[in-house]
Amino acid sequence: MTETTQTPTPPGGEFDPYKPRSPEFRLALDALRRLRQDLFHDAFAYRPLPHMSVDGPITRRLTGRLRDYAAWTPHAVITGCGLFAQLIAVTASDGGSQGLALGLFVLAPVLMTMFRPVAAFWMSLAATFSTGLLGSSWDGWPWLPGSLVSHLLVLTIVAVRTRPRTAAWMWVLTGAYGIFVESVYGWGHGATNTGPMVVISALILLVVTVWHIRREARQVVTAQQTVTAHERSKRTLLEERTTIARELHDVVAHHMSVVAIQAEAAPYRVENPPPELERAFATIRENAVAALTELRRVLGVVRAEGYEAPDAPQPTLADLDALLANVREAGLSVDKAVTGAVRELPQGVELSAYRIVQEALSNTLRHAPGATARVEIGYVLGGLGLRIVNGPPPAPALVKPSPGAGHGITGMRERVSMLNGEMTAARTDDGGYEVAVFLPVTAVIEGGA
Repeated sequence: MTETTQTPTPPGGEFDPYKPRSPEFRLALDALRRLRQDLFHDAFAYRPLPHMSVDGPITRRLTGRLRDYAAWTPHAVITGCGLFAQLIAVTASDGGSQGLALGLFVLAPVLMTMFRPVAAFWMSLAATFSTGLLGSSWDGWPWLPGSLVSHLLVLTIVAVRTRPRTAAWMWVLTGAYGIFVESVYGWGHGATNTGPMVVISALILLVVTVWHIRREARQVVTAQQTVTAHERSKRTLLEERTTIARELHDVVAHHMSVVAIQAEAAPYRVENPPPELERAFATIRENAVAALTELRRVLGVVRAEGYEAPDAPQPTLADLDALLANVREAGLSVDKAVTGAVRELPQGVELSAYRIVQEALSNTLRHAPGATARVEIGYVLGGLGLRIVNGPPPAPALVKPSPGAGHGITGMRERVSMLNGEMTAARTDDGGYEVAVFLPVTAVIEGGA
């Protein structure tokens, strides 16, 4: 039997490390931990101010050295603000060596924000106390004119370069410093200005905090839009592949059914066929039926719920005239030109060529209403060439294009890639659009039976 030992409870009033902490105590510890992290940990770390991006609407028009100099704009602005605060400090002083020292105390923290921002805040507080002791005028204690402007600049720059929580800590310490100095050294100095300093700095830091929040929200929205666009593109790609798979399923299933039927009927066309021939045709039919069953099992999963196979055969280039007549009724003036010896191509190539022409003409109707189009079909030795080109809309300012999903080109590329073909799609010099496709066709040598 084991004995359990209990930790003796210390008498009341003594510190108990095992006693649960209250929520207020934990909140205070967390606040002190964050204060140490923001303003004490690596306070003198080297964090140089990054250069400004030169991709803006104005800077991108600059060339040569002007473009290089434009990247230093933030550094020049901070330096100019520091010199302005120094001028105020020197003007408000009695001049001489005292004015020079006050000017340096005011300028140094502002310049420090470009390299060590957190250290610049502590330097600004120290410089404010030093200028208060050196200043001969007690108007505006403890924030002399130059120190007031300098510290506001330091608070603003450091808040922009860090995060809102750091700005809140700086504001709290600034107010605490002002109250402490007024309480200890404020006798005989007349009016104090810690109250106006706290109010003005609070307004400035509030604006900077709102700017931080807005920028972070914009970054989050941009990231979400990028992810959404990527997912939409992937979904469209999968939908297009599904459509292609359905169409190929219908094409291949039709041919396999024909093979099975012809293999079953072939022995009856020969009088007294030998048993070997009957067994061969029976094997062909069994293999065709098995392949058809497996094809339906594998490719049938791409069919959406409620999908029905078309009653009519899939379209080919022979049906292109009907397509052109349909788009002409929709208001598109389109011509067709055929070169080379017209011949029957594999049904997959014919179907893909028809769909590519159909999508290209749909894009013309959607994005260039009122324009003219031309469809060129070239039968060459190694395959089939397509070129669909349209001119610019006659009155772009008067006719508003109808935006589409923006994935028609993706679908065309998928069909071309499936057949190991090549495709280019780009704008023409006159403002139109051109789609050029080459679909290779493997030569088939037919032997007489």
